[in-house]
Amino acid sequence: QVRLEESGGGLVQAGESLRLSCVASALTFSRYVMAWFRQAPGKEREFVAAINWSGGRTAYADSVKGRFTISRDNAKNTVNLQMNSLKPEDTAVYYCAARSTAWGTISSERYEYDYRGQGTQVTVSS
Repeated sequence: QVRLEESGGGLVQAGESLRLSCVASALTFSRYVMAWFRQAPGKEREFVAAINWSGGRTAYADSVKGRFTISRDNAKNTVNLQMNSLKPEDTAVYYCAARSTAWGTISSERYEYDYRGQGTQVTVSS
């Protein structure tokens, strides 16, 4: 059974940093595009960042570009999200997601991902 387990969330002040991690099990990790999504209270889940199989290609939402960095370690079945210069509007539950695709194509559409974790809460106070 495929499992994605996020960690690293917490409560920080604006301007501080957090590093989220997601460990995947029961899948061939290196053949999955990985992504992070987030959902704030009362809002739809939105795309944050994605990374292709090798880690050589990434994509970011405009709202986090320049502040967040996605990376992966295929040897450890792990995808990370380094979040710097956090803002109160970054407050949300953050989910990692895995997408099986023949060409390793990155997508920002949550419906195109096959698996999702339970999420980790990130709260940024002003």
